[in-house]
Amino acid sequence: MHIKIQGFKSYRDETFVNPFSPGLNLLVGRNGSGKSNFFSAIRFVLSDQYTSLTREERQALLHDGGGAGGGNATMSAFVEIEFDNADGRFPTNKPTLLLRRTIGLKKDEYQLDRKSTSKGEVMSILESAGFSRSNPYYIVPQGRITHLTNQKDQDRLHLLKEVAGTKLYEERRAESTKIMDETNVKREKIDDLLKFITARLDELEEEKEELKEFQTQDRKRRTLEYAIYQRELKDVGETLDSIEEERRRDIDNANGRQTEFNARETAMAAHDATLANCRQRLEILGIEHRQASADRREATKAKAQVECLVSDAEDAGKKGSERVAELEAELTKVEADILEKEADLMDAAPAWEDRRKEETQLREELDEAETTLRTLAAKQGRTTQFKTQKDRDAHLRDTVKQRKTVISQREKRLEVLKKDLADAKRDLELASERASEQRKGIVGRKEELRRLKEELKKLQDEEAEKIEKRKDLWKLDARLDSQVKHAQGELKNSERALFTMMDRDTNKGLKSVKAIAERLKLDGYYGPLYDLFTVEDRYKTAVEVTAGTSLFQVVVDTDETATTILDVMLKEKSGRVTFVPLNRLKHQDVEYPNAKEAIAMIKKLTFDKKYTLAFEQVFGKTIICQNLETAGAYTRQHNLNSITLDGDKYDRKGSLTGGYHDSKRSRLDAIKQLKHWQTRADDESAQLAEAKRAVFQLDQEITQLGGQRQIAEAKLRRVADEGEPMSLALSSVEAEEDRLRTRIAKYEEGQRENATAIRNLQTEVVAFEAELQTKMEQDLSDAEVLQMETLNVKTDKLKKDLVEMSKLVAELAARKNLLDLDLSENLRRRREELKTKIDSYDVSGSETSPTQDLDARKKEVDTLANSIEELSAKLEQIDQETETLNAQVVQLGKDREKMETQQAEDGRSLAKQQKNVERYLTKKQTLISRKDDCNKNIRDLGVLPEEAFVETNDSSEKLLKKLRKVNEALKGFAHVNKKAYEQYTSFTKQQDELKDRQKELDESSESIVELINVLDERKDEAIERTFKQVAKYFEEVFEQLVPAGRGRLIMQRREMQRDDDMDVDGEENEDDGGVENYTGVAIRVSFNSKSNEGFKIQQLSGGQKALVALALIFAIQKCDPAPFYLFDEVDSALDSQIRERVAVMISELSKTGQYICTTFRPELIPHAASYFGVVFNNSKISNVKAISADECLTFVEASELVKA
Repeated sequence: MHIKIQGFKSYRDETFVNPFSPGLNLLVGRNGSGKSNFFSAIRFVLSDQYTSLTREERQALLHDGGGAGGGNATMSAFVEIEFDNADGRFPTNKPTLLLRRTIGLKKDEYQLDRKSTSKGEVMSILESAGFSRSNPYYIVPQGRITHLTNQKDQDRLHLLKEVAGTKLYEERRAESTKIMDETNVKREKIDDLLKFITARLDELEEEKEELKEFQTQDRKRRTLEYAIYQRELKDVGETLDSIEEERRRDIDNANGRQTEFNARETAMAAHDATLANCRQRLEILGIEHRQASADRREATKAKAQVECLVSDAEDAGKKGSERVAELEAELTKVEADILEKEADLMDAAPAWEDRRKEETQLREELDEAETTLRTLAAKQGRTTQFKTQKDRDAHLRDTVKQRKTVISQREKRLEVLKKDLADAKRDLELASERASEQRKGIVGRKEELRRLKEELKKLQDEEAEKIEKRKDLWKLDARLDSQVKHAQGELKNSERALFTMMDRDTNKGLKSVKAIAERLKLDGYYGPLYDLFTVEDRYKTAVEVTAGTSLFQVVVDTDETATTILDVMLKEKSGRVTFVPLNRLKHQDVEYPNAKEAIAMIKKLTFDKKYTLAFEQVFGKTIICQNLETAGAYTRQHNLNSITLDGDKYDRKGSLTGGYHDSKRSRLDAIKQLKHWQTRADDESAQLAEAKRAVFQLDQEITQLGGQRQIAEAKLRRVADEGEPMSLALSSVEAEEDRLRTRIAKYEEGQRENATAIRNLQTEVVAFEAELQTKMEQDLSDAEVLQMETLNVKTDKLKKDLVEMSKLVAELAARKNLLDLDLSENLRRRREELKTKIDSYDVSGSETSPTQDLDARKKEVDTLANSIEELSAKLEQIDQETETLNAQVVQLGKDREKMETQQAEDGRSLAKQQKNVERYLTKKQTLISRKDDCNKNIRDLGVLPEEAFVETNDSSEKLLKKLRKVNEALKGFAHVNKKAYEQYTSFTKQQDELKDRQKELDESSESIVELINVLDERKDEAIERTFKQVAKYFEEVFEQLVPAGRGRLIMQRREMQRDDDMDVDGEENEDDGGVENYTGVAIRVSFNSKSNEGFKIQQLSGGQKALVALALIFAIQKCDPAPFYLFDEVDSALDSQIRERVAVMISELSKTGQYICTTFRPELIPHAASYFGVVFNNSKISNVKAISADECLTFVEASELVKA
């Protein structure tokens, strides 16, 4: 087995002790560590000590939470023991038995295998397993040994009786004695009653003679009364038959009228529905008429406006077209001129360039020739200019130096010009790129304008389409709004009509229940009963009368759902309803008659199968019959409620209800109308919500499209406004290109001039340096003279050619410049102006595509004209339909008035018929009551004599006269005991029964006396048998513990000498007296002789007494074995030699039983199979853990050292 403890005494935390060995188990621990608490926990479960606990005692068993870190006190504790049941000792048919006991300040409960059980059942199971309450010595706590050593002889005898189980015999003897006393009391009462009955029977013998004469007259009376009652029954039956025949004829007539009345009611309802539909249709037509009229007025107005715009547009279009045509013609001419000028410029520019190069070449040749001539002329004049060659050379050197300085300056200037020319060309390239970008931008702008116009047109068309669609939705919204208002109005009327058929609290309750269920989102709420089924109209009245107010009962899945709703209703004080929880209902097996004239009502209802129990509760025991006669027959035969199609009900208890039922006040019709208008209102509300959602969505889309259109218009205006700045920017860039080209030409001209000057200067320097190398002579050389002559001729020719070339270059330059100026300043600028103006006609509102705008306006006029025609046709159609509906409404009103008049007449007839039926029913009920009274009177007459059934021809008056005469005769017997015969028979019967009962009590008394004697004998036998067994085992155990000695148990008797005391071998004295003569059990032991008589226990030392007591415990345990044993330090007072023998004995006994022992001595350790240690911390919390044999031995040795 294993043990689990929590909260019990020092075991605060859950302590799980590993399964114990089936043999010997040792438990060691310091004093105060919790070993005894561990044993107390086991005794707590087995209840040998802790049987009935007070609150204070339970508190003492709980851990108190004291000590360092102890925390709060424990509020509950439990001890759980799991027993091994492999041998089937416990009658549970399970391999183990789990027993738990839990206590708290206010509870004390047991559990068997995790199930709560009673204390008695636990004790019974423990008793069956060998845990005997009469022998508690399978648990030996501390002090039990000392207690046994100090017992008196009388106490040992009492202990022996407990072991023998005499308490059970004594309890049964006490019960038998109590029953014997009760039996004696009953016998005395029976004797008294028999005396009274005997005296009463003697009196009744005297009254019987007078009673015979009285009975003769009484028979006559009853015979006459029976004849009178029987004749009255016959008369009542004939009257009932005639009334029933008359009522049947009236009912047949009334049924015909009722059928016509109901058919007319249905027709009136259909008329009312048709009339309501017509009026609703008229209302819708009125709305549509107003909308169509407004639309036609707006369309007519818009058409007039658009026609005016078309007229204006046609006039403006003519002017605009002419203007655009003129601009386009001029643009064509300008572009042709540009092409022509550009062609001329392309021809003139190369010619001018070629001539300019030729002019430059001529000029360079002329400059070179003139320079050479000036050099030769200067050389020729130096002879006169300078006197010496030295002066000349100095002059020439100065001149060369000056010329070189000028050359250097010219070269620097030439470099600057080259740099400026490169910068100008780079700027020209950049300007050309900007011009190209500007031109691309202008082209892109035109493409963007075209795209934006297309996008704007698309957005405008889409916006117009959405607006038209929204108008249609507005019309649909208005129509649906009217329909929803009508449906909601009819729904309120239907609710009002239904709620007038129930009380105010039920009305309020149904509304609040639905709201609560929706608010709490209860899936188990199914709704009122009337909302869960449908039925054919022909069975409507029968179903409604059967259900009654049950139609308003609310069906839910469980009573928990009903309680949840009811709690909220009570808090909110919101009405009253009756709930039908399906989990509380049971299926009813009803056997319906198998006939066509009797139909089970529940079979004519259509409902969901999960509500079957609710409908069985209301309609399960009701059948529908054709008439009341059939209904009554089936009700009496099958014990079912019956009802006719007209609502006349025959209850199985016998009551009859019925009469006129106003079809206008039909709850099922009201419910049907409520469902119809509820569905219609929900559907149309959903359609209206969808329409409003669509309108809202269209509003958003139109707003979005309007925003997109405005953005597109703004972009279009922005792009259009960018045209002129882009043209100006292009003109500016082109002007800059012209300026850069002029600058480049200027730079190139300056570069040529500088280059020519440098070459001339270099020529002069070369000539001057060559002259420096020659001597100064008076004349030039021949070659030089010839050269001068040649150069003069060449110079003249070059000058002439240069003049002519310069003139030609000037002409070509003038022509080129004129063409260039005309292109840049006139034609190209004009072309851009014309394009900008034409573009402005395409973008501006007054000048946007006049032809397209006019076509769109004309198309709009045609569309509006078609719309006006359609609206006019629609208005005409609406007027025709309105006129037709008005005529139909008038006709329906007239027809309904006729029907109402006829219904009023039929209603009065039916009311009159109903009164007749009620009168018939009242008269019939009276006659039936008379008939029942007659039958009751006949039954009260009792058993009638045979002459009563002989038919008589006497009249009723004669019979009454005879009856009065007999009654006068009976008055003389007023003093007679009318029940003498009955009383005599009754008392005789009671006398016989009492005698039988007296005999039974006598026999029972004898049985009880016999049982008491048997119990006394068995008790004596048990005591003697137990004494012999214990004495025998005591002698054997003592001999094992003290081999040299001897121990005996001696039974002491009253009034006998000591020599006559019975010992275990004294069988010859068994018959000397009974158990009642036993006064005690004495113990005599000898430790060193087997023949010596020995000492009494009072004469022994403490250790010897402990040994004797332990031997007695072993003897008792052998006499009455238990499943396991608990020994708490039983070897503490023994010497080492005896402890060793005790350990050997326990080891042998542990082979047949489980032992759990605590000890501070080492002798038991070698014989144990398992070892456990108990530890105790500063928080006063104990715990048990498994240890080894060495650890156990170490602890015991340490404990002995401490004690030493």
